[in-house]
Amino acid sequence: MKNIKIVTSESVNIGHPDKTCDVIADAFLDEALRQDPNSQMAVECAIKNNKLFVYGEATTNANIDYDKIALEVLKDIGYKENFEIIKEISNQSPDINQAVVREEVCANDQGMVYGYATNETKEYMPLPVLIAHKIMKKYDEFRRQTKNYFADAKCQVSVLYDENLPKEITTILISVSHDKDLDNNQIQKTIKEKVLLPVLEEYKKYLVETNYIINPSGKFTIWGSYGDSGCTGRKIVVDTYGGVGRVGGGCFSSKNATKVDRSGAYYARYVAKNVVAHALADKCEIQVSYGIGMAKPISIYVECFNTNKISMEKICKFIQDNFDFSPANIIMELGLLKPIFKETACFGHFGREDFPWERIKENCLIKDE
Repeated sequence: MKNIKIVTSESVNIGHPDKTCDVIADAFLDEALRQDPNSQMAVECAIKNNKLFVYGEATTNANIDYDKIALEVLKDIGYKENFEIIKEISNQSPDINQAVVREEVCANDQGMVYGYATNETKEYMPLPVLIAHKIMKKYDEFRRQTKNYFADAKCQVSVLYDENLPKEITTILISVSHDKDLDNNQIQKTIKEKVLLPVLEEYKKYLVETNYIINPSGKFTIWGSYGDSGCTGRKIVVDTYGGVGRVGGGCFSSKNATKVDRSGAYYARYVAKNVVAHALADKCEIQVSYGIGMAKPISIYVECFNTNKISMEKICKFIQDNFDFSPANIIMELGLLKPIFKETACFGHFGREDFPWERIKENCLIKDE
């Protein structure tokens, strides 16, 4: 029996309340790192109507104007309302701090993380989530050029796989917020022409009998925090592999690099991508576990789903010889003390070549025994 399945992934735009909170939280982190690269940050947000709650822990020498940063992001998104900002921020627990800030930087918490890569796209990402992110990015560019469309939007892409290879985009579902004077027929025509088709030109070989579903609710005029609530860290599947690769127990946004939920996941993606990019396997997933106050990971598990071109023993040796999963090395090798995180918070943390964990490491060899 043939192995046929449909895989669906989604992306959400910056005006979705959860993503708004992710972007604001990472804007706080970037400002802290800009002033003090050794900042220990985990300042998150929650939003509803015109109230923004800012809460968490920050141990830093930086002088952060939380209100100004948050209001700038909200204005950029398109909010015209006056927001009330409520803050509850304390220093990082000294119990945690003494476990992390040692002679060698140690993990901030226990937990496991995953990294994933596949050669089904040139970005080494699963096709459904890759297209969904590209559609959302195109929509964000489009809506900023018009007064009739707003920042809250979601996209869902379904791809049919035959023997684990993508064959056809079966359905694209997109919902976008809009001015009340636009009718649904006009919205459907505009979004298909201005957003979907330009992105899908690159993937037209997969457009066989694709079903386009645009604003199926018929009305999306109440958007953002006035139509929903949001908080930092609720879109971990959107942020990673769209449900194809597994995810760990923690989110990314708001966290500096000693939080292995973030940095460990970035490095696991980096290593998995290099395994696939060096043609050692068609797919690779890596699980890494950490313990608080420990300078080395507890365990590393590599899975190639029977797509490996050499033995798994040799792949594990390739990883051991060329990569170091310790928090101190991750921070150094990927340059994670720099203020680069706000740009990660929307359109996916993986599959965009500007980020250092997307780099293909040169001169990686399988060393002789």
